[in-house]
Amino acid sequence: MIGIGRMRERRGGRRITRAAVALASCALLALSACGEPGAGDGPAGADADAERGGASAAARPRNVVFILSDDHRYDFMGFMPDAPQWLETPALDRIAAGGAHVRNAFVTTSLCSPSRASILTGQYAHRHRIVDNTSPIPEGTRYFPEFLQQAGYRTAFIGKWHMGEVDDIPQPGFDHWVSFRGQGAYRDPVLNVDGLRRQEKGYTTDLLTDHALGWLRRHRQTEPDKPFFLYLSHKAVHAEFEPAERHRGRYADAPIPYPDTMPAEANRDKPDWVRAQRNSWHGVDYMYHGDMEFDGFYKAYTETLLALDESVGRVLDYLEQAGLADDTLVVYMGDNGFLLGEHGLIDKRHAYEESMRVPLLAYAPGLIEPGTTIEPMVRNIDIAPTLLDLAGASTTIDMDGRSVMPLLRGEPVDWPLEMLYEYYWEHAFPHTPTVFALRDQDFKYVYYHGVWEKDELYDLGNDPHETRNLILDPAQAERAKAMKARMWELLEQTGGMSIPLKRAGSWQAADRKPEP
Repeated sequence: MIGIGRMRERRGGRRITRAAVALASCALLALSACGEPGAGDGPAGADADAERGGASAAARPRNVVFILSDDHRYDFMGFMPDAPQWLETPALDRIAAGGAHVRNAFVTTSLCSPSRASILTGQYAHRHRIVDNTSPIPEGTRYFPEFLQQAGYRTAFIGKWHMGEVDDIPQPGFDHWVSFRGQGAYRDPVLNVDGLRRQEKGYTTDLLTDHALGWLRRHRQTEPDKPFFLYLSHKAVHAEFEPAERHRGRYADAPIPYPDTMPAEANRDKPDWVRAQRNSWHGVDYMYHGDMEFDGFYKAYTETLLALDESVGRVLDYLEQAGLADDTLVVYMGDNGFLLGEHGLIDKRHAYEESMRVPLLAYAPGLIEPGTTIEPMVRNIDIAPTLLDLAGASTTIDMDGRSVMPLLRGEPVDWPLEMLYEYYWEHAFPHTPTVFALRDQDFKYVYYHGVWEKDELYDLGNDPHETRNLILDPAQAERAKAMKARMWELLEQTGGMSIPLKRAGSWQAADRKPEP
């Protein structure tokens, strides 16, 4: 199904235009209520019974709903020109048509925990030190919702936290808390609700949405004059993918558009480790040590995405029915990208576009003009300063990101259009080395630390799928040298000149190859 957003994108889209937003004084902080959500393997609860009324937007800052997905590729939305023609994401298309699509959105580390920590702190992984999925949270770590609370917001976190060794207990900055340990489960999860664990029945994407809508309703009933911040953090679409029963088999007969860079012969100028990885846990020739086959993996990914899109639609419907849509900024984002066969690889971690680039959509009537396409790069470390800016809140966190409110308002910017990327080698998944990269609007330079390998340089304007490594091209030697120097400069400026080292665990997805 091709939505309005897809038609707009294929025609080139609209560029940023001006709009305005008024920020005003906030109410004092109080405690929010909690209660029981509905459950089940389908959209539960009567979303149409939302109460109307309450204070106008002129009396307080905008509400914020931040929806985070897991492993959602930047181009797997129905309105995107390179998405599979049969992919259905009507709710995401709806946000893009009614708000803004940030076309060049990225994470500074393509891995769940580091990226989520960067969103919450506005810092690079080498600053917040949550560098992999098992790193403990350093003592004294602070998160931006704490400062929204100080500005008068009611706050709730619902979903996947996945940071630190005790990653389901309530964390600072949130008045209401619903989470689970680690990656969680797609069905019948054990949820920690404000410090008490309980088994719930149903499909996790639906249950988290039930909890989110339940909190919004309670807030609307008890404290309608206070602004709210809802952080809805989904497990979907993290591997191993499990679609809701109602969606299983939806795309069984759909043709798979295999990427042009999937065959081995298309990657001859890649570093040796990349070409070797295709025969490992994260490679298309030996996925999960032979326990997965690519076609089923691909179809399960797209079918799991269906319930996630439904969740977004349910939230949008509630905001409209409750009369809150005009007072609320809705942001949808992925925590990292995901390769589906590109360069013979699956998963993330790499500095390739499909790994580090994410979907980012924003909807705010009166602030963001419908049908806007934002071209300048936006990073996950920019989320925290942007939302604090919207709320008129200050922070004591020393953030690496910047507010991108000017872009949302349609204003020109003069900051450097570049970004630093980092990924640190993990004992559990040794197939990918430590990676540093610098990306600007046109080129990308990639450096590998600790392995005897060649670097990579890509002309993204002329080679968006990164098929031609220009690192040995004499005509590009000066560019590669300059980008490498700038990469080290950014690392130095932000305290990134050390490799975070921690004790290795016992489990490892070793680089085994199929038996001959």
